[in-house]
Amino acid sequence: MVEDGRTARQIFDEVMANPARRKFGFGERLAVVNVDLQQAYTRLDLFRTAYESDPRQIEYINRISSMARRCGMPVIWSRVAYMDNSGDAGVWGTRTDTEDSLQNIKYGSERHAFDPRCDILPEDLQFTKRMPSAFFETPLASYLVWHKVDTVVVTGGSTSGCVRATAVDALSHGYRVIVPIETCADKHESYHFANLTDLQLKYADVEPAEAVARWLENR
Repeated sequence: MVEDGRTARQIFDEVMANPARRKFGFGERLAVVNVDLQQAYTRLDLFRTAYESDPRQIEYINRISSMARRCGMPVIWSRVAYMDNSGDAGVWGTRTDTEDSLQNIKYGSERHAFDPRCDILPEDLQFTKRMPSAFFETPLASYLVWHKVDTVVVTGGSTSGCVRATAVDALSHGYRVIVPIETCADKHESYHFANLTDLQLKYADVEPAEAVARWLENR
């Protein structure tokens, strides 16, 4: 194991600056999967569990999503919530039990609600999940097959949690995976940049949001 004092952000910048790194690239048809852009995690003014890495995160997400729709490509929004008795949270809901705990995000609550800044349209797929990956026990896998998708763009939060889990599952399902940098957020820059680095090295193409926009503009 290397121990050289570099920060997670420094390592990320060095990895991204490597021109020799081969990319998976875009395929022919993408889907934008927006992970957990709900108030529990986006509303700094309301909830202690919220976080922000780029103040324009949702603006970038809305732009990419709008462009995908104009190309006839699907847009998906996931969020997380549980029953009143938390009986569906599984072992993930056993570590803590405070008003801020994961399993205490209840269906229909303010923490469950999507951030009102998100431009969600009726034709977008929306669903509530229980576990980190947007693929786990949700309609996402069959929805992507039906829409003949070969590339998944993953946005949202947290970078180290549900974004990462969704990206790894997307690759495992055989999709090319793109993670736009500005569209992801986490509680600490260390978690954020360490996981972007790992995604770039193993599971996804970590790209500026503008790279996704340019690809969509040319469709």
